[in-house]
Amino acid sequence: MRVSKEKAAENRGALLQAASRLFRKRGIDGVGVADIAREAGLTHGALYAHFPSKDALAAEAFTHGFEGNMADTREWAGGRDASFQDYVEGLISPDMRDKVETGCPMTASASEVGRQGCAVSESFAKAFEEMTAMLEGSLSDAVPAPERRRLAIAAVVGQIGALAVSRAVIKSAPSLADEVLQAVRETIGAAHRAESVHRE
Repeated sequence: MRVSKEKAAENRGALLQAASRLFRKRGIDGVGVADIAREAGLTHGALYAHFPSKDALAAEAFTHGFEGNMADTREWAGGRDASFQDYVEGLISPDMRDKVETGCPMTASASEVGRQGCAVSESFAKAFEEMTAMLEGSLSDAVPAPERRRLAIAAVVGQIGALAVSRAVIKSAPSLADEVLQAVRETIGAAHRAESVHRE
């Protein structure tokens, strides 16, 4: 039985949502297509009608999740010109660490993306560049473009690493988990302040 275009779009969206959430929670390699189809309330066949492979689904699910997070970030900014420090404080925080299923896909998947296919790597690289550009745009034009990019890249990498390590140790050493976030947040903030003072 053929489904309508609207129903097909709804099914595709359900699959992307389910895959995005499960991949962040259990890892790309820790989730099978049967798990995703079941979570979306669909069948194997329905999944393969939309995605030719798990790799293709993973790439699109990664982008789907990241775009959702970027929309949340824009909503958080609320039309104001959020500063670099505002972003650093928000991105490298206990709140972001604790949002495993709905948090940043880069943080959830960074350690395994290198073992995936090219499509997933491309999705990761695109997301990384988009987040870097957002942070670059929050820095003063008084800071030369190469330095803005360097600081933005360091902040994104710092976020990914800090959240990953904080998640890894929080069950056994919660105070260390918080210390990791604070140390990275303060170090990136100090580098930003030093660069800003140097340019004044």
